[in-house]
Amino acid sequence: MRVESEFAPLRTVVVSRSEFHAPARAEILGHSMPVEDSAVEILNAVWGKDFGDVFPDRQKRWEAEREELADLLRRHGVEVLRPRLFTEVEKDAAGETGCANFFVRDPWFTVGDHVIEGVLQFPHRRMEVLPSRDLLLDRVLPAEAHYVSLPQPEVSPLGHPGSGPFLEGGDVLVLGKHVFVGSSGMATNDLGVRWLAKYLRPFGFTVTPVPLPEHVLHLDCAIGLVRDGLLIACPQRLPGGLPEPLRDWDRIEVGEDEAAAMATNGLPIDPDTYVIDVEFERVGKELEARGVTVEYLDFAVSRLFGGAFRCSTQPLLRAD
Repeated sequence: MRVESEFAPLRTVVVSRSEFHAPARAEILGHSMPVEDSAVEILNAVWGKDFGDVFPDRQKRWEAEREELADLLRRHGVEVLRPRLFTEVEKDAAGETGCANFFVRDPWFTVGDHVIEGVLQFPHRRMEVLPSRDLLLDRVLPAEAHYVSLPQPEVSPLGHPGSGPFLEGGDVLVLGKHVFVGSSGMATNDLGVRWLAKYLRPFGFTVTPVPLPEHVLHLDCAIGLVRDGLLIACPQRLPGGLPEPLRDWDRIEVGEDEAAAMATNGLPIDPDTYVIDVEFERVGKELEARGVTVEYLDFAVSRLFGGAFRCSTQPLLRAD
């Protein structure tokens, strides 16, 4: 189990399921859920309910999007694993908090040969690691890789997440021994960044915090690394600019509206092949002009929930 960078050849990956039982009321979240503007009405219709019960046709399309992504990756020779679904016991235990099993990028992640279970800030996502646990025990526990998890966060009233630590995979970008970690206050927080820096330092990694505006959930909603020397970025979402090691890279810039619709959230299969939504043909053409082969998929339903291809995948092996 090893991830050398965001764009090292993808060998083994976990592709998300499509489960969402919404919290009973908005106040439980503590923050506004980061969804596309077009999804606000949809979200308001599902408080306390299962998304698939309210929108069965969209649920089928959502599931199909993930299957189409899995099939595309298999055609490129990638081993695809899937988390299980929530059990009835788990769904009952979630209660009015709700539960989500839709973006496997966030509850755990891999840096080098370190597989790390994080802690998610939104209450309805706190159990999201559980459907992946069998995969982790099967693949990671017998391997030479390190396998650790963050300390359990404090118990706090619903709507008040407490001090954490919170650390989410969507905020973590890997570039060799450089690790960039976003922090907007909505997901990863300072305590989570400090924990990761302390853990990884003895292994030779440098952790660089990247401030994000408070409305941006994760770093991969602002930056996407395509290959060595090429990235996609939204300048409006990077108040401190790009991290120093990335400032000389060729960049494809996207605006706030494009970033909010997940233009930075594509997926490199290898340094020469990139998956992006059909919505972002302009970005795709800029990639193609730089010699990158672009694979287009329609991820419209997944994007309603504030994530796309990177959010929907979690690599266990990315290495030459």
